[in-house]
Amino acid sequence: MKKTIAISFLLSALLLLGSCKASKPNGFQLTKNYQPDDLELYQAIVKQDSVFFDAYNHCDTKFEIYADFYADDIEFYHDQGGLSDSKKDILEGTKKNICGKVTRTLVPGSIEVYPIKDYGAIEIGLHSFSNNTNPPNEPKKISRFTIFWKLINGQWKIAKVISLH
Repeated sequence: MKKTIAISFLLSALLLLGSCKASKPNGFQLTKNYQPDDLELYQAIVKQDSVFFDAYNHCDTKFEIYADFYADDIEFYHDQGGLSDSKKDILEGTKKNICGKVTRTLVPGSIEVYPIKDYGAIEIGLHSFSNNTNPPNEPKKISRFTIFWKLINGQWKIAKVISLH
């Protein structure tokens, strides 16, 4: 009887362990075991990121969409370029240096979104950029970014960017 109980217990334990799926961690996740505090907000910001960077990647034809994302008092902190706090200068720089020349690729699964009470949200993630004149198989450097999204009159605007390469 004891042997039967022991075997049953052992089989049950093995079945239980076998049914537990070991989740493979995302190698690009910024915070271990990140789970959004607010799934609806997370999905909204991920969508905004997608629309914004689609316009960025196609700014030769979608420049107005791209430009409209920036708040009038935008602050753009770039580790190599310094601080830009002129929306006009940022947009002119994009036209001159980005449109038709550079493509941004998001690292899948890297976005984290954190709500900021009475403001909006902060998005943190990883991405890479390709200069379209370079060979397509050239290795890409993955960079970190932070975007402060401000909800203004029901519309998401980019108020601050921190871009680290």
